[in-house]
Amino acid sequence: MLGHEHVSGMFIDWVFVMTKKVLMVAYHYPPVRGSSGLQRTLKFSQYLRENGWEPIILTAHPRAYPQVGEDQLGEIPEEIIVKRAFALDTAKHLGVGGRYPGLLATPDRWVTWWMGAVPVGLNLIRRLKPQVIWSTYPIATAHLIGRTLHNMSGLPWVADFRDSMVDDDYPPDPKMRKVYSRIERRTVTTANKVVFTTPSVTRMYAERYQDLPESRWTFIRNGYDEENFRSVEGGSTVERRVPGAPIKLVHSGLLYPSERDPRPFFAAISELKKQGLVSASSLNIILRASGNEDTYIKMINDSGIGDIISLEPAIDYSDALKEMLGADGLLVFQAANCNHLIPAKVYEYLRAKRPILALTDRHGDTAQLLQECGVDTIAQLDSMEDIRTKLADFLDRIRKREGLKILDSQVSKYSRRSQAKELAKIFDSFS
Repeated sequence: MLGHEHVSGMFIDWVFVMTKKVLMVAYHYPPVRGSSGLQRTLKFSQYLRENGWEPIILTAHPRAYPQVGEDQLGEIPEEIIVKRAFALDTAKHLGVGGRYPGLLATPDRWVTWWMGAVPVGLNLIRRLKPQVIWSTYPIATAHLIGRTLHNMSGLPWVADFRDSMVDDDYPPDPKMRKVYSRIERRTVTTANKVVFTTPSVTRMYAERYQDLPESRWTFIRNGYDEENFRSVEGGSTVERRVPGAPIKLVHSGLLYPSERDPRPFFAAISELKKQGLVSASSLNIILRASGNEDTYIKMINDSGIGDIISLEPAIDYSDALKEMLGADGLLVFQAANCNHLIPAKVYEYLRAKRPILALTDRHGDTAQLLQECGVDTIAQLDSMEDIRTKLADFLDRIRKREGLKILDSQVSKYSRRSQAKELAKIFDSFS
């Protein structure tokens, strides 16, 4: 299952004569775990085929993934080719006692993937003759591979940025920021089309590279997959809170210390507990696969709220969706320094149609999207007092079941199937 190279040569030849092809360079692809970014590539590879494009996936060997799981391997269409090129994780495979040469982790710990992927990619181009190359960041090495294959083959190249590559304080190391800046400039000046996930990032890059034509830039949002939700909703009973049970709030995914700092949230919970407004019998908060657990568990225990907040490990994707659907409320964390970004999970939250409490800046893209979809429970992530007030009101509204509806008419346009259609239109412009 891992390779998908077992498809018969005769069948491959027939399929690839009959369709347009795109070589998709992506580090995040099943069986990797721990990144919502894999959903973007996986769903594109499923739904591009409905729009006349046959994906050829060029990804990394699973040994290079920090975490793996087989739960989404079954979603890879059997007919498509998936090539997993040689790749190592420098920290895991080339380090000694946690130390390794910086050159072997520049621009990232998977730079060895470039050595494996370029010859494999050239062979795929020679044999299968794709019309377009597409690569997606992060990981930066994916764009190095995309650019190399573009330069050596002359094929059009679409560079996808799920996050901005360089910001004022990112990467935090000035030397690495220079490296990323150089890769970013070479990518956007060489690629035929550059795709982002939010309007603000698109505008930011247009202003950053005013020497490039406006036609270079566009955005295709992240989204949710309707089929995944229908499968979960139809396959088993989604647990909902019984009257009198604690209200269950869930955050699903990474909590970055700088971009999604939970400390004011912890302080707000602690204050509400001291005031007698919440307790373990009335509130249960699950932080699922948050990362930095050792740091956060100390913060939680020091704040005296370990009986209310639990740090839980990663689970299968379908189980994560089921947990969202069964929650009384869903939590969003996004700092003002990420106003131009929208966490990919937000679209799944919206489709889950559960009440959402967003801890973010009202002027950012995340807040604007949520407000367009009917979410008005928004607090400043860096304000303990604002969180305390808004959270108390949010819990009260959940108990009373009032005024927390998601607007279905707005959410439906963010399906992965719709986003794949937009990407196919970009590819069509080159064929």
